[in-house]
Amino acid sequence: MVRSMSLVSSQQSLQQLYREHSGWLNGWLRKRLGCAENAADLAQDTFVRLLSKQRELPSLREPRAYLSTIAHSLLVNHWRRQAIERAYLEALALQPEPCAASPETTELIIETLLAIDAMLLRLPAKVREAFLLSQLDGLTYAAIATRLQVSERMVKKYMAQAMLQCLLLAEG
Repeated sequence: MVRSMSLVSSQQSLQQLYREHSGWLNGWLRKRLGCAENAADLAQDTFVRLLSKQRELPSLREPRAYLSTIAHSLLVNHWRRQAIERAYLEALALQPEPCAASPETTELIIETLLAIDAMLLRLPAKVREAFLLSQLDGLTYAAIATRLQVSERMVKKYMAQAMLQCLLLAEG
């Protein structure tokens, strides 16, 4: 009985929060995106995120600050996705033979690139740099060690860390 009353209270809080602030949030996002449709989508996504945080809603003191924090995180993810998608399409356009991927394949590739990007961002800075120098620039471990001012043995440890994360990503 107490649990159902608190659930009703938090649902009412969410409804009230939506009624009072959804218009403001939509405008806040529209200013940053310059696109009404994307702003509406991200505003909805913000309130969807709140569904998992309903217990916190009755005690909110600064609802707009809370909403803008969640929305800002979604906005950063949106921009990151756009940048990755744009880079993928530019790389595809540079291919000597036109490669026409289906929309489903393109979406899978972009989702994979986003997962790789997120994995790289979670790596410690030197691990990430060693991995990228090896994989993208083709540098030897000795050259990476010199560039990062660490021992070659440390580069091997960095690479092992990065490769482990790659394996975990592939399994997931």
